Amino acid sequence: MRPRTATAVAAALVLGLTAGPLAVPAFASSSSSVVAPSTAGPDADALAAAIAGLPDSDATAALVRVGGTDGSWRGSAGVHDLESGRAADPNGLFRAGSTTKVVTAAMVLQLAAEGNVDLGRPARHYLPDLIPAAYKKVTVRQLLNHTSGIPAPDFPGDTFEEVYAHRFDIHTAREMVASATAKKPEFTPGTAQHYLNIGYTVLEVLIERVTGHSYEREADRRIFGPLGMRNTYLPGTDPEIRGPHNHGYQAVPRADGTTELRDVTVWGATDTGAAGAMISTTADLERFLKALFRGQVVPQRQLKEMFTVPAGVPGATMSAGLERYVTSDGTELWLKTGGRWGYNTFIGATRDLSRTLVYSVNSTDAKGQGMNPVAERIVRATFTL
Repeated sequence: MRPRTATAVAAALVLGLTAGPLAVPAFASSSSSVVAPSTAGPDADALAAAIAGLPDSDATAALVRVGGTDGSWRGSAGVHDLESGRAADPNGLFRAGSTTKVVTAAMVLQLAAEGNVDLGRPARHYLPDLIPAAYKKVTVRQLLNHTSGIPAPDFPGDTFEEVYAHRFDIHTAREMVASATAKKPEFTPGTAQHYLNIGYTVLEVLIERVTGHSYEREADRRIFGPLGMRNTYLPGTDPEIRGPHNHGYQAVPRADGTTELRDVTVWGATDTGAAGAMISTTADLERFLKALFRGQVVPQRQLKEMFTVPAGVPGATMSAGLERYVTSDGTELWLKTGGRWGYNTFIGATRDLSRTLVYSVNSTDAKGQGMNPVAERIVRATFTL
């Protein structure tokens, strides 16, 4: 049975997506295009309506791919950039945010399958010079499923303007791990679940230590290359998006009460690395999602980790790289979202791939606490009978 979303699905499905509409001036020029459904199956009218009317106060562009056993649908809407007003590139690259974690988790599980990493062994075994004694019991599995208790590292700036001023700062994974582990644990490992980037920052260093190669090289060798993800890469210290892409914007309040849509496309991603720096396309992410779920990326024994929520942890919904959500009719979805300034991303599917969804929404408040209205409409249109 295909999923049916409950009224409150948006808030439960997506972590850290856009809040409600913002008051911004009407756009002087706009352009949008919608690609017709390629086969029968997904609700083409609902999906087209979900992304119609862009750009608006919530998003400037949207790229959507829906697939499954009953057909597929491809759509795009909005603009490449507000200045030119030309139509959004349906094949454009974008910042995929925390969907990077799924790639990182797959790499760690491959290393486990090869016998190079033991998921039940403390991370300190592999990184004795980096993980202090206070975190000696944190296992690799707990890093993967956000039950390590390691707090977030310190970064300069609390407000958007402060963070914006530091957008080109260079951070290293080792420095961020050192900053985080200098603090007291948030909780005893394995007793709670708190979604943070830090576990995957540790895993970045672990991957490099075990393989003897950079994280970027291993991602290319293990995931991007074998799957033919030719438009996907890790940017390192480069703040630009290399290749055709639609611009991202952040709504910033002005002193006079109006709102500026500031172009935030160029932004360093060294603060996230293996947790959220990936740049990709909807086609590449769809290819990865399907191959992963079919057992073509991670062997079936280790793949179970991605579809297993830790037992005995109150309120746990996250596994190794993914998040579990059960719809109102009992259908189980496995998904991951991502948010970088100007860009929100979603990859998710039923376990049997009877319905899949990948989107990139150029949200005007991509780090907001609620769900972007455009993204919410896309999810509802995809997972409703």
